[in-house]
Amino acid sequence: MPESLTPRTATDEDWPAMAVLAATGFGMEWDPEEMASCRRLTTPESVVVVCDGDQVVGMSGYFDLELTVPGGAVLPMAGISFVVVAPTHRRRGVLRSMYTELHRRIADAGYPIAGLMASEAGIYGRFGYGPATVDHQLTIDRRFAQLHPDAPDPGGVRLVRADDGRAEVEEIYQRWRLRTPGGLARPATLWDDLFADRDSSRDGGTAWFGLLHPDGYVLYRVHGTTTRTVRIGEFRAVTPGAHAALWRTLLGLDLMTTVVAQTHPDDALPYLLTDSRLATTTGRSDGLWLRMMDIPAVLQARRYAADLSVVLAVRDGFRGDGGRFALQIRDGLARCTVTDSAAQVELDLDVLGSLYLGAHRASSLAAAGRLRCRDDAVVRGLDAAFVSDVPAQLGFGF
Repeated sequence: MPESLTPRTATDEDWPAMAVLAATGFGMEWDPEEMASCRRLTTPESVVVVCDGDQVVGMSGYFDLELTVPGGAVLPMAGISFVVVAPTHRRRGVLRSMYTELHRRIADAGYPIAGLMASEAGIYGRFGYGPATVDHQLTIDRRFAQLHPDAPDPGGVRLVRADDGRAEVEEIYQRWRLRTPGGLARPATLWDDLFADRDSSRDGGTAWFGLLHPDGYVLYRVHGTTTRTVRIGEFRAVTPGAHAALWRTLLGLDLMTTVVAQTHPDDALPYLLTDSRLATTTGRSDGLWLRMMDIPAVLQARRYAADLSVVLAVRDGFRGDGGRFALQIRDGLARCTVTDSAAQVELDLDVLGSLYLGAHRASSLAAAGRLRCRDDAVVRGLDAAFVSDVPAQLGFGF
């Protein structure tokens, strides 16, 4: 890449041009208040730009976030966001140069793990990121959905204006994210953005409607006039009782035709219905992508469901953070050390990221050739160890 396109730290003078680049890259104008929120979540060293003369042609940065992993431990995570390369400067190495510099700063800052949401899924595997949560969209025809006679009916839900219930919503979310792999600590500025409920964030829907239970909440919008659709923005339930109670209320919205929810593949909703087919899968995509910056520290942070002894050969073609590691798991706890022993399993760093929160199985990745192992018993052992009893979900988009 020409020296004139070398990445550097963003300055205050760069942000107006960055807003133009972001609007072009994402096809939408950034609300000035949202841009201000982004700036409050960054530090002077956490945003990198590439310029061609006076024109900003590339930008990337990270937020200081906290990630919950299986077992409830919390890891500092660099949350990478607003990554854009100008369409005028494709195929010139801009993204790789920005990412090289950005990840050097992330490593120097001591983050053991980095995460992102991928607007284009084919890009980030080569940088060591693997999809670690699954967004599962369910659409329910509310007119015909009936709850099974055995479905719990704990009650306790009340209707609220979203901003009136903010304190309770924040408290419930905090409990939820500390028990859910993929849960993220939400900074105050992002809570402000959520409850500001700007027109630009409604996608043609109403303002937030709110449902509150002592152990859960729902924020949703209504779209359409003749045929009305409820689109759930956030559904967080800490207990099965709260989950059932909130769904009873949603399915009792008589004038609504359909309810659309973003959830996870193991959501119990279909089993609450007399006809589970009425909860139709209408979308499935990746959510949070993870890259391990410090493999031993990250593997030792989570709890595991079964004992395991295995040597992993992890390849990282981007930064060279891979290597050969002995992973010993006993009674749910792991010890991971660098070793010269022969590898039993070979995999790229992005595959290890996909395994980490338990949303993807080693056996499925092995069947696709992404994880290589000659011993089927070892693959079954990885399946048993990495599973999580609490399904992984992304806390919020960033």
